[in-house]
Amino acid sequence: MPVTVRLADTSAFEGWREKARMALQRDIPPDKILWRYPEADLDLFHAAENQTFEGEVVRDVRLKASSLPLLKDVLCHSSAERFALAYRLLWRLQSDPNLLSVVTDQDVAQARRMVHQVRRAAHKMTAFVRFREQGTSETGRRRFLSWFEPDHHVLEKVSSFFAGRFADMDWMILTPRGSLRWDGETVHCSFEPCEKQVLDDDVDQLWQTYYASTFNPARVRTKAMRNEMPRRYWHNLPEANLIPHLVAQAEKRVAEMAAQEALPAPKFYQALQNRQKAVPAAVPIAGSWADLKQQIRTCQACSLHCHATQAVLGEGPETAKIMLVGEQPGDQEDLAGRPFVGPAGSLLKECMAEAGVEPQALYMTNAVKHFRFTTRGRRRIHQTPGAEHVQACQPWLRQEIALVRPQLVVTLGATALRAVAGPTAQLKDFRGLMREDAQGGHRHLSLAHPSWILRLGPTEQAEQERQRLIEGLRKMQTAL
Repeated sequence: MPVTVRLADTSAFEGWREKARMALQRDIPPDKILWRYPEADLDLFHAAENQTFEGEVVRDVRLKASSLPLLKDVLCHSSAERFALAYRLLWRLQSDPNLLSVVTDQDVAQARRMVHQVRRAAHKMTAFVRFREQGTSETGRRRFLSWFEPDHHVLEKVSSFFAGRFADMDWMILTPRGSLRWDGETVHCSFEPCEKQVLDDDVDQLWQTYYASTFNPARVRTKAMRNEMPRRYWHNLPEANLIPHLVAQAEKRVAEMAAQEALPAPKFYQALQNRQKAVPAAVPIAGSWADLKQQIRTCQACSLHCHATQAVLGEGPETAKIMLVGEQPGDQEDLAGRPFVGPAGSLLKECMAEAGVEPQALYMTNAVKHFRFTTRGRRRIHQTPGAEHVQACQPWLRQEIALVRPQLVVTLGATALRAVAGPTAQLKDFRGLMREDAQGGHRHLSLAHPSWILRLGPTEQAEQERQRLIEGLRKMQTAL
């Protein structure tokens, strides 16, 4: 014959835990227990007599501490099956301590669904409770009252949140499942159901005005609104009577906003846009290397100087026969203030060694002098410079070429190629070809950038491209 276990209330974990431990100690299987608690048509919180179990203790009860949160949340659910399910899990955990990690198990899956619903209900309660002021207490503290209708027994679960968030006032939250009360020191939780309250105060009108004025019709997503704020909560929110009208007028208001956006911009903004699009003023020709380096260090021709550590100058013999032009400094170059000291520079120098090229004999620089990047956590990730950055740095590159007077300019990658050969130049058309630069009085050779080879990873294509770069460097060496 099944053992009937009576509980004094509908959600207290400790009461269930005590009875469950007693049943487990006496080796009573789940199918032999009938869990009962007061029905809705009776006194919900009638003090039932403690259930006594016949027989002696036959075994110890063992449970991992990590399993307790799930069992507690299961018992917060409003389903009548919660007590039986929790005991069934507790029974099975005695022989299989890792049961809760088996997500395909029927009992575990049901418990996880219930836990998800309970935690969602707790989140909704912390989000949608609205307090109304009810005067002051005898100690002079302001008093507030709220009515809310949670889907599950989450009062104890959310009590610490409200105590921490609203510690500077006295408040009470009434619900059909019980109430919470804070007196400035302690949270008092009662499971006695409360009668429905219709609350209002002088702040409601002010809040509705604020809500309507900040409502953004362009971001209305009715499905998302219903998911985040289900209709069953609307009647307890002061702004609820505004929502249907605001949603209905959203499309019209968006059209009005779009029409206003199409009007001509004020003269101030037009002048600002024109100034941003203006071609940079001509840069004075540097009379010496010292002047050029100072101009590059203090350059503010584009926005890159705002975020980079420093401008990275070219490096090498000032009368070098070969000038090597890369794209821009990388992360390590930006920190060190020197070109080609990062991973791509290391690969380039390895290829130079195999090609028989002495790096010290080359003048090495970049088309763009500041590091362009985006942040990802603490890392700075390379971003390809834009056409405006290449244009802003072009005077410095031209003056470097004019001061060095190289016989051969070797560009690495598409950005460097466009800085030397023009914005329409394509790497696929120039790569590996030696051509004469009539305006500069030197020859030009275009190769792939070693950073692109690194991005290919440890692949066969990467090795092929590496050998192709070495061949290009040998061609560069023999061209003089």
